[in-house]
Amino acid sequence: MDTIIKGWMYILLCSDGSYYTESTNNINIRIAQHKAGTGANHTKKRLPVELLYFEGYERIDLAFYREKQVQGVEP
Repeated sequence: MDTIIKGWMYILLCSDGSYYTESTNNINIRIAQHKAGTGANHTKKRLPVELLYFEGYERIDLAFYREKQVQGVEP
């Protein structure tokens, strides 16, 4: 049986060398928003951005948990 991905954790590299980590339920739309400058405040001030890494999860809460792990923040 195929796994259905319902959550994504991803890492972007911004033009100033900073990283941005987030989770989403639709990675394609969210990355397009970041690249268009309509994503997060952090990324819109640091265009262009490049997708460096992503992970898919069966549930969005697992993606959010992983996002917080990568950020070094307690979920």
